[in-house]
Amino acid sequence: MKFEDAQQNMNLAYFGGGTGVLVSGLVWCIAGFVALLHSNQSSMLTLFFGGMFIHPLAMLLSKALKRSGNHDPKNPLGKLALESTIILFVGLFLAFYVAKLQAEWFYSIMLMIIGVRYLVFNTLYGMKVYWILGVSLMFSGMLCIVLNANFVIGAFIGGITEIVFALVIFAQSKGMVLKTE
Repeated sequence: MKFEDAQQNMNLAYFGGGTGVLVSGLVWCIAGFVALLHSNQSSMLTLFFGGMFIHPLAMLLSKALKRSGNHDPKNPLGKLALESTIILFVGLFLAFYVAKLQAEWFYSIMLMIIGVRYLVFNTLYGMKVYWILGVSLMFSGMLCIVLNANFVIGAFIGGITEIVFALVIFAQSKGMVLKTE
């Protein structure tokens, strides 16, 4: 499979990754509301456990939007998608550990970690918008730390940013499909 074909296969299967970005944004917002209504710890656990459902829900949403929700098993980029998940596990460990010392930094660290992971998505989907999304999240996380933002601010920054970018990704992915048909 040629590299461009692999990217197109990923793009078509998952709507350019937009379904995952949208579901992730919703999980971040739900975690933010949990922080407002319950506690910081409950919010962190909401992001953790909610994060486990991002990929399955994104696959279902892709299928609902008339995409396959599964890439070709021969697509070598499928391995990169799975391998980049390791970044999340390292980030979660760091964020949970640091939160014991400085709770307000949990979402800031997660913003930066998720931002780093999105940089890889340009390679997965062939969409430079992921570089902008990744840098936006990383910069937001840094600003939250520097400005000593309230715990919940990072959750809503992550959620709103991802939801807005999901709409851009949907539009770009749809445009790419129309160009190839």
